[in-house]
Amino acid sequence: AMAGEGSAFRLRCSLLGHGQDVRGLTRGLFPEGGFVSVSRDRTARLWAPDGLNRSFTEMHCMSGHSNFVSCVCIIPPSDLYPRGLIATGGNDHNICIFTIDNPAPLYILKGHKNTVCSLSSGKFGTLLSGSWDTTAKVWLNDRCMMTLQGHTAAIWAVKILPEQGLMLTGSADKTIKLWKAGRCERTFTGHEDCVRGLAILSEMEFLSCANDATVRRWQISGECLQVYYGHTNYIYSISVFPRCKDFVTTGEDRSLRIWKQGECTQTIRLPAQSVWCCCVLDNGDIVVGASDGIIRVFTESLERTASAEEIQAFENELAQAPIDPKTGDLGDINADDLPGREHLKDPGTRDGQTRLIKDNGKVEAYQWSVSEGRWIKIGDVVGSSGATQQTSGKVLFEGKEYDYVFTIDVNENGPSYKLPYNITDDPWLTAYNFLQKNDLNPMFLDQVAKFIMDNTKGQTLLSTSNQFSDPFTGAGRYVPGSSSGSSTIPGADPFTGAGRYVPGSASNAVPPVGGVDPFTGMGAYQSTAAKVENIYFPKKDAVTFDQANPTQILGKLKELNGSAAEEHKLTEDDLIILEKLLSATCNTSTETPTAQQLQTLWRAVNWPEDIVFPALDILRVSVRHPTVNENFCNEKEHVQFIILLLKFLNPKGKQANQLLALRALCNCFVSHAGQKLMMEQRDEIMTQAIETKSGNNKNIHIALATLTLNYAVCLHKVNNIEGKAQCLSVISTVMEVVQDLEAIFRLLVALGTLISDDTNAVQLARSLGVDSQIKKYASVSEPAKVKECCRFVLNLL
Repeated sequence: AMAGEGSAFRLRCSLLGHGQDVRGLTRGLFPEGGFVSVSRDRTARLWAPDGLNRSFTEMHCMSGHSNFVSCVCIIPPSDLYPRGLIATGGNDHNICIFTIDNPAPLYILKGHKNTVCSLSSGKFGTLLSGSWDTTAKVWLNDRCMMTLQGHTAAIWAVKILPEQGLMLTGSADKTIKLWKAGRCERTFTGHEDCVRGLAILSEMEFLSCANDATVRRWQISGECLQVYYGHTNYIYSISVFPRCKDFVTTGEDRSLRIWKQGECTQTIRLPAQSVWCCCVLDNGDIVVGASDGIIRVFTESLERTASAEEIQAFENELAQAPIDPKTGDLGDINADDLPGREHLKDPGTRDGQTRLIKDNGKVEAYQWSVSEGRWIKIGDVVGSSGATQQTSGKVLFEGKEYDYVFTIDVNENGPSYKLPYNITDDPWLTAYNFLQKNDLNPMFLDQVAKFIMDNTKGQTLLSTSNQFSDPFTGAGRYVPGSSSGSSTIPGADPFTGAGRYVPGSASNAVPPVGGVDPFTGMGAYQSTAAKVENIYFPKKDAVTFDQANPTQILGKLKELNGSAAEEHKLTEDDLIILEKLLSATCNTSTETPTAQQLQTLWRAVNWPEDIVFPALDILRVSVRHPTVNENFCNEKEHVQFIILLLKFLNPKGKQANQLLALRALCNCFVSHAGQKLMMEQRDEIMTQAIETKSGNNKNIHIALATLTLNYAVCLHKVNNIEGKAQCLSVISTVMEVVQDLEAIFRLLVALGTLISDDTNAVQLARSLGVDSQIKKYASVSEPAKVKECCRFVLNLL
């Protein structure tokens, strides 16, 4: 009897078009009911439902990658692109962005240093990419905003969660990480092998699948709620049905599996070893892509089911598929013990159950179909099929995929070495790198290269043009882009250009236009006029910590010097020298600080951490003086200086030292040398400084907010979007813990300064959910500057 509607998935159609493995699929927005596929044949294709029959038509084919395309996602519609965009990631390390009606890319995102194998899009045009280079990157339009670092192996899966600012990454290091505003909040452990896929169930739950052949359901809070077993090999892809918690998975065991209410209710075998990807369309149909280059669509709807002839053709193709017993998908096979064809008279006990029989010396595999009440032949088990490797190219080595991984024995009794190789690689270069990596004698170069060529005969891609043969000189090489934001490559100096900061001869606390300086003025800014003028941001000059009582500082220094160990003790002369330094830098004398004074200060700031704070305070006051600033922040000295201050930022250390180190860093911004150093070391300093948020000390919070503000002032002058992204991430993270309104005010000014005159920064702040974080401060009554500044920021967002 025919099974009723909704009982089982059957073939809807098979789509030919791609020349090699289909590696990624995603449902499309336009045309409705369509989808996009990407393949090892280096193309992406857009498919639309064919109104007349049950199939799909290829609308167009997009090319832009110089190597395999491995993933795809849709970027939702915006004012500029009302039909959305298509993003594809490839083995050429690039991401191509296409409009839906042009076969050539609109633009290309460069920045990853290895294959981009996963993409996910979020609100406001953000795109998250995962790569074998172990990082994930957040992109906005055509710029990289931030890089998520923390995984120790390839990132195979990424997803942006519905709640703003939250992202997930799954890696070959077997973990999943949750990121908030660009910082790792939590690591999920449980999988026993590479995590390959992620799918979102709700704001609170998600699914993951892995090479350990399991699916896991997790709560965002970290708890693993359920483990699903069923697959017998790597699971590559997972996709959720619309408006429910049921899902589908595909994997290396030649199967697509449908899971309902937590059970595997149907297993569909395919005539291809690797079923790489799947996606669910809005109507509930399932699209799968596999290593045979064919896309197949399955449906529960009787109207859309393929004709009897097409289904028969599919079953015939499946019946003839060779099954390699070495994959272990069918358990250990001993041909001598297998029953004959009569074994198929007994019905199966569950859908997808497999049974092996021996007929005329041939081993055949069958699978039970509950909906059809019969055994369907799923292939012939062959002694060994040498073909799987070349067709699927999926040998894993250190969490990455290669066409081959050879084992090389250099001498009889020594260790053997693994040599990974792709057919697109240059054999000589691969051999050279292999010898380098394993410290082996370069004399072996010819031998190893010849070994590779002998063992990969005929296995080269059709067009191995030079463009990616040589990663050092060819077009495929890594070119540090201007947007790489990496401070190790000194680009143009932002501080000597026209926008540089020129220290005025007067005091640095120049009141902003509009009267009272909200930082140093007495009390809040009182507005009497109906229209409040924005005197808060963009802030043009650094904010410093100037207050000092030299007598108190010296008194404390002398007192602690009395109890210091002999090797740290300062002499009477030393104390007089430091007193002179203080008066020279507190503007009480006109003398210039001397080298001798600075050497004495350097000795004092290297005191043990329980007594060092008065010396740190002298450093904080004196680093505002141009001579001192130049001395500590110049090219030669700055390394020790930064190491010293970062050491005091350890959240387990003394709070007084944390506070004074943060204030000293803020005061470094007064001079050109200090600004240059602070910007060069921004990544390190910010990463360390943010750790001081954990202690609930309001003075530390104010100093941390001020440091962020001074960075915002510098970043407003140079358009460094990655720097701004890091600052936004810090502001968002610190906002969560800070109570003190002065610290909040400084964070708001920093936020306003960062996003002024920069639409990219505004979009990024929105995608991190900063607007919802700061709304509550718009109604603070005292001090009024908090409310006013907050409203100006919200107007921009």
